[in-house]
Amino acid sequence: MKKWSKYWKSSKSPRKQRKYRKHAPLHIRHKFLSANLSKELRKKYGKRSLSLRKDDIVKIMRGKFKGKTAKVERVDLKKLKVYLEGINVTTQAGVKRPIPIDPSNLQIIELNLSDKKRVAKLEKR
Repeated sequence: MKKWSKYWKSSKSPRKQRKYRKHAPLHIRHKFLSANLSKELRKKYGKRSLSLRKDDIVKIMRGKFKGKTAKVERVDLKKLKVYLEGINVTTQAGVKRPIPIDPSNLQIIELNLSDKKRVAKLEKR
């Protein structure tokens, strides 16, 4: 049995959905790491959501740090999580560790427009 197929459309079965996400190749996993845009950015670019990149500024919408804004420090394609600057938890040993956050709980407030390809993609509409 194949681990992953690009022709797989969808299924109601959560087991198959999890399998699709777990075994997807990295170029497709990048699409899973997208967050919705703020109202101002939505109006400006005519898009609802974009993939997260390092140095984007995001607002946390859910969880312990709800309402805080932070810069994206790292995007982990293997774990499908995002790490933010200054969003840490102190361990029992007293070490500060960054918290992995699911991109669905974030909203992009400011975009990193240093990449010309990303700018071209936004201006295409």
